[in-house]
Amino acid sequence: MENRELINMINIHKWFGALHVLKGVNFTVRCKEVVGLVGDNGAGKSTLIKILSGYHKPDEGEIWFNGRRVIFNSPKEARMLGIETVYQDQALAPHLTVARNVFLGREVVRSMGFVDAKKIKEESMKALEKIGLNLRSSDLLINFLSGGERQGVALARALYFGARLIVLDEPTASLSIKECQKVLEFVKSVRDAGLSVIFVTHNLYHVCPIADRFVVLSRGEKIADVKKEETSIEELTKLIIS
Repeated sequence: MENRELINMINIHKWFGALHVLKGVNFTVRCKEVVGLVGDNGAGKSTLIKILSGYHKPDEGEIWFNGRRVIFNSPKEARMLGIETVYQDQALAPHLTVARNVFLGREVVRSMGFVDAKKIKEESMKALEKIGLNLRSSDLLINFLSGGERQGVALARALYFGARLIVLDEPTASLSIKECQKVLEFVKSVRDAGLSVIFVTHNLYHVCPIADRFVVLSRGEKIADVKKEETSIEELTKLIIS
């Protein structure tokens, strides 16, 4: 099951005006796999995941999801299929509670149309516990959570609503060593739950403990696609800076 391809992006090209940002990139993710998508700034990582997430359309190439060709016209269509993207700011509302953030835009309502606050709180706590995030209450405001805890809330939300692939865009940026470790533990929990993960970063030391495979982009081209046991941080670093 783990060897089956969940995502297959074939010969992806993207131009922004005269700038050729992606140059025939092939990119795959298998079931229950964590792929480290790495490269320096300007390598094309963000553009590739935005195409996968429905924010951009490729100018050339195909996207296959679970054996079926797909064309995304919006991020909503990608989410409906099971692709959830968590960006650096996590798209959380800082002045709302954890529970409201987990169900933001997907509130549970009773027959009269009122939000079922009790169920939202209970289900939020279950979602958090599933990835190992132990908060004393789902009534806490996002503002009072650490950076790692906020990433946990975003991951719990994606898992709860049936994501099959989670794309993490620089999830450990600006976090302390302790908070980075917490995020990596959350990612492991998500993979153990049967999901695939794309971990986008330029920090190899953050992604190396959990990645099964690395894809290296440079100037819009894929220059390496290797299993973790077949490479090292030193070798990957040479590829990135070459």
